[in-house]
Amino acid sequence: MKRDLLSIRDLSADEIVALISRAETMKRELAEGNLRQSLRNKVVALIFVKPSTRTRVSFEAAIYRLGGHSIFMSARDTQISRQEPLADTARVLARYVDAIVIRTFAQEDVTELARYASIPVINGLTDRTHPCQVLGDLLTIKEKRGTLEGLHVAWIGDGNNVAHSWINAAARLGFTVSLACPSQYLPDREILDWADTQGKGKVIMAASPKEAVASADAIYTDVWASMGQEEEADARRSIFRPFQVNEELLSAAPAHAIVLHCLPAHRGEEITNAVMEGPHSAIFDQAENRLHIQMALLDWLLSDNAPTQGSK
Repeated sequence: MKRDLLSIRDLSADEIVALISRAETMKRELAEGNLRQSLRNKVVALIFVKPSTRTRVSFEAAIYRLGGHSIFMSARDTQISRQEPLADTARVLARYVDAIVIRTFAQEDVTELARYASIPVINGLTDRTHPCQVLGDLLTIKEKRGTLEGLHVAWIGDGNNVAHSWINAAARLGFTVSLACPSQYLPDREILDWADTQGKGKVIMAASPKEAVASADAIYTDVWASMGQEEEADARRSIFRPFQVNEELLSAAPAHAIVLHCLPAHRGEEITNAVMEGPHSAIFDQAENRLHIQMALLDWLLSDNAPTQGSK
């Protein structure tokens, strides 16, 4: 049976842990030069309605390193931009390639593509969720911390797509996420309500950034204005200024806390240069781990090699 990754919710806790364990193994195998070519003779279509650096390069590199081939299509390279129904695109591509990675605006478009494609569909980002990012981040945290047990992640800034995926992950794995967001930019109510129904983990809406980071193992931020929000950038800067991740905020966190950012960063806005280049920053290790978690994900979805239980 084909599987998709449209949201963290599509994975069980055991599958998340197993994917992270597989990524650790594949990262080691890549470094040792004995990575299994599990995508040999496989072709993956990359549909990027929203442009990207890290998502595109990390997926193309992952596919190549596993022995597969990728076909990249921007919005202007597909008939989607000319109103071809996604259902038609899905059914045609499924006859040419073995999987689809799509990066677009609407979550509904990813869901529609997966509904009609007989091959795996991976969400490379939507305005609502960013599951591959958070899976890679969990790998980074496990590397730095040794375990995901008892984890506390603090989110500072916009309650956006990455924040949504962190809330989903906390509810699946049973850890704590505390969020400090301006009142106008809170996470979506449906995301919070779903997490509450899961009976695992804890989602805390903190009164301030310092409250959010007080017992955090990882402090996470993102740009104040995402792609497509450029016209709001000036207004957002004044609202988000108290939510900057800087050395003063780090002083309110535990000494072992690491700093994460999904990039690209606007240095001097949501994060200072000193913090980004400082000893707490794991940002570039985090960026690298997108490659390794996506190798593990592709290996699972395309090689009939279901992940086996790892350890948190």
